[in-house]
Amino acid sequence: MIYEGKAITVKALESGIVELNFDLKGESVNKFNRLTLNELRQSVDAIKADGSIKGVIVTSGKDVFIVGADITEFVDSFKLPDEELVAGNLEANKIFNDFEDLSVPTVVAINGIALGGGFEMCLAADYRVAAETAKVGLPEVKLGIYPGFGGTVRLPRVIGTDNAVEWIASGKENKAADALKVGAVDAVVAADKLQAAALDLIKRAISGELDYKAKRQPKLEKLK
Repeated sequence: MIYEGKAITVKALESGIVELNFDLKGESVNKFNRLTLNELRQSVDAIKADGSIKGVIVTSGKDVFIVGADITEFVDSFKLPDEELVAGNLEANKIFNDFEDLSVPTVVAINGIALGGGFEMCLAADYRVAAETAKVGLPEVKLGIYPGFGGTVRLPRVIGTDNAVEWIASGKENKAADALKVGAVDAVVAADKLQAAALDLIKRAISGELDYKAKRQPKLEKLK
């Protein structure tokens, strides 16, 4: 085991490929609470420190992927001074940026609902494979807030500004097939084929058949 926490584990699968698995203990769903964010920081650091790793697939141990942030923590967070709120958001974004900037390809396997921070985690990966039953979106507007983990920056660069504005402003949950049409995900497969599809994709990226650095580059540049 490369990393083991209460919300995330990172384990070796085969030939340099590791699986970063979200499975929040004691909860029916995965969510981005402080614990999960802290463990994602530690997980990314552990992956960066292991020179034998050639690729990362991101999975969920629940029936959903990640439903979003833990809104029960918002009350205490919103009581903080503005400077602390800004600093906290910047620190959270650095975690997602560091995951995105890993020197190896990354593939996320979206097995169910991936909303808010959950979908922002997906956007930070190089490739996204979704099960046919999955739904993705950024519903934060329904709570009166903006996507805070990089969604406002990454989504326009992945699906275009017009589509991204519509997704963010409506807060709509989008079916996998609709997400595929606009390029929010790269492939849609049957649920029982998801793990195999993610492994196949990461192997193709590791071998050089797929240029993951070129795929990543638009997210690192100014919006065209």
